[in-house]
Amino acid sequence: MTHVLTLNAGSSSLKFGLFALGASDPSAVSTGLVEEIGSDCARIHASSGDGEVIADNRPEPIQDDAVALDRVLALLGHHYPDVRISAVGHRIVHGGQDIVSPQPLSEEVLKKLERLSPLAPLHQPQNLLVARIAMARFPKALQIACFDTAFHRHHPWVNDVFALPREYYDKGVRRYGFHGLSYEYISDHLRRTAPLFHAGRVIVAHLGNGASMCAMVSGRSVGSTMGFSALDGLPMGTRCGQLDPGVLLYLMEQEGMSASEIADLLYKHSGLLGLSGLSHDMRTLEKADTPETRQAISYFTFRIRRELGALAAVLGGLDTVVFTGGIGENSRLIRDRVCGDMGWLGIELDHDANADNNRIISTDLSRVSVMVIPTNEELVIARAAALHLASEATKVHDRS
Repeated sequence: MTHVLTLNAGSSSLKFGLFALGASDPSAVSTGLVEEIGSDCARIHASSGDGEVIADNRPEPIQDDAVALDRVLALLGHHYPDVRISAVGHRIVHGGQDIVSPQPLSEEVLKKLERLSPLAPLHQPQNLLVARIAMARFPKALQIACFDTAFHRHHPWVNDVFALPREYYDKGVRRYGFHGLSYEYISDHLRRTAPLFHAGRVIVAHLGNGASMCAMVSGRSVGSTMGFSALDGLPMGTRCGQLDPGVLLYLMEQEGMSASEIADLLYKHSGLLGLSGLSHDMRTLEKADTPETRQAISYFTFRIRRELGALAAVLGGLDTVVFTGGIGENSRLIRDRVCGDMGWLGIELDHDANADNNRIISTDLSRVSVMVIPTNEELVIARAAALHLASEATKVHDRS
C-alpha cells in the first residue's frame, strides 16, 4: 500500500501525519507533534489512526528540525516497519501572488519560495528547511507543497488591496490571507456533510496560537482578517494582530527600536502573552483568572466580535459561523463570549450544547447556525499528495 507523510513545521514544533492511500480518502495511520524543538525539554506526542497513544515521551533534547524529523521517522519505522513513503506533503505558509494550488517541490521552486520569507519570517524559513531535509531523507519520493495563501487568491480586488500607491500592489504589497489549509478543510467538510451550509454565507473562526477569520460564499474565500503578513487581524498567542502603523513609526522614532527589535516584539512578545504578562496559552489564562488575564481574554473576544460583524458586512449577511482551531474547538468560554448578545446578527447560542462541545451549538430558533468543527490540515495535505501521485501514475501509464 502507498503511504504519504505530511509535515507541518512551526517555529519550534513539527506536526506530522502518516496516511495510507487506498481507493477512497487517505486514512490516518498515525498523527503527532514534536514540540519545544531547540531545547532540552522537547517532547514527542503521537497517536495511531484510531486514537491509541503510541508516544508521549518524557522531555528530551532535540536540537533542530533535522533531529526532530529523524526522531519521527524512527518512531514511525518502529511501529509501522512495512511502511514505504511514496510522497511527502508540506505545509508552506506563503505561496505569493500567483500560486493557487499545491505544487511539486524542486530546487528552483524552493528558491522562489525563499524570496517570500520576509513576508512570513516566523514560518516560511522553517517550512522550507524541513522541506529540504525531507527531500534529502526521501530522494525518490514526490514532494508536494501546499500553501496557506492559495485558498484566498480569488478575493475581489477591494479585499486584497491597501490604499497605497498602486505600484506597491503590483510589487506584491497586498492582503494575502493565511490559515488556508484549515479553511479548505472546513469548506470541504461542509460540502460533504452539510451542503446547504456550504452553499451559503459562512464565517470560519480559526482560533489557536495563530488566529484569523475567513468569510466564504459557496465555499470560496472572499475576505480574511489576515493581510500582508501573519500579524494582522485578531490578537494571537504571541502576535499583536491589528495595529495602527503609526505605532511602528513611534517605536522607531521615539523608542529607537530597530526593525529586528520591532519584529521580535510583534511576533514573539505581544498578543495574549503581552497583554496578560503570563502566557500565550488560553488554557492557562482561563485558569489563572487574574485581572490581567481577564483583560487579555476580553480583548481577544472583542476583536473576534468586531471582525465577525465586519465579515458579515463583506458577505452581505450571515448564515453559518464555524469555530475551529485549538481554542475554537475546545474553549467553551471563548465561544460563549463571542456569541453572547449577538441576537442582532441572528446568533442565538445554546449554552448546554456549547458546554457539551456539540457539533451545532446554536438553538433551533437561531437564524444563524453556529458549529464546532475540528480542523485537519494534515488530511488536506495528504489529499493533495494523493492527487499528484495519481496524476504521475497516469502520465507513466500514458507513456507506456
